[in-house]
Amino acid sequence: MESEKYLEGQSMQRPPLFESDGFIYWKNRFETYVKSKDLDLWHVITHGDFPPIQNNLETKKDEIVPFDKQNDDLKKKLAKNNEAKMVIYNALPLKDNKIDLLVQQHEQFTIPEEESIDNAFARFNTIITSLKALAKSFSSKNYVRKFLRSLHLVWRAKVTAIEESKDLTSLSLDELIGNLKVYEVIIKKDSEMVKGKREQNRSLALKAKKKSSDEDSLTFDSEDKEYAMAVRDFKKIFK
Repeated sequence: MESEKYLEGQSMQRPPLFESDGFIYWKNRFETYVKSKDLDLWHVITHGDFPPIQNNLETKKDEIVPFDKQNDDLKKKLAKNNEAKMVIYNALPLKDNKIDLLVQQHEQFTIPEEESIDNAFARFNTIITSLKALAKSFSSKNYVRKFLRSLHLVWRAKVTAIEESKDLTSLSLDELIGNLKVYEVIIKKDSEMVKGKREQNRSLALKAKKKSSDEDSLTFDSEDKEYAMAVRDFKKIFK
C-alpha cells in the first residue's frame, strides 16, 4: 500500500513527527512544512481560528454570520481551522505512547556533575510541561523530590540539608531551583579556590625541588673541589 511506503512523520503528505529531544529542529521543520502547504494554516496555528465573520454590505460592518448565511469564500476560510488542527494531530504521536515515553524520561531523569542547574531545570521542565499538556502530571512535591534525587553525589550534603530544613510538601520547584543556584555559585567559588591552592602548592613544590637540586649540585661541586685538592696535595707529598 502507498501508505506503508513512508514511516509516520516522514511522508511528504504528513508533517514531521513531534520530537521533544530535538524540539528546535522539529519546530523549524514543522513550520516549513505547514507554510509550504498553506500560509493560512500557519496563521491559524500561531494566532488561533478564523472567526465566522464577514462584512455586511448594508451596515458596512464585520458581523458574525450563521452557517446557513455564510458565503463560499468564508466557508473555505473557516475550513482552514479544521485543516490546521488535523496538521497538529498528525504531527503528534499517539497520546498514550507519548505519555509512556515522558513518564519514562521523568523516571530516568538524572543530572550529571558538570551540568548547570539552569540547564538541568530546562530539561526537567520540558518533560513535566509536556506531561501536563497531555493531562498527565505529578504533584509539586513529587517534582521537588525527583529533582533533588536526580542531582549528582557532589550535591549530597546540600540535598540532605534541604530535606532536613525545608518542608518539601510546601516547597515549590521554583524556590528549590533558586536555592540550588545560590549554592551552585558557592560550589564554583570553592572549586576555583581549591584549584588555585592546588596550583600554588604545585608551584611551591617545583620551586623547592629546584632549590634542593641546586643545593645538591653545589654540594657535589664543593666535594669535587675538595677531592681534587686532596689528590693534588697527596701527589706533592709523594713527590
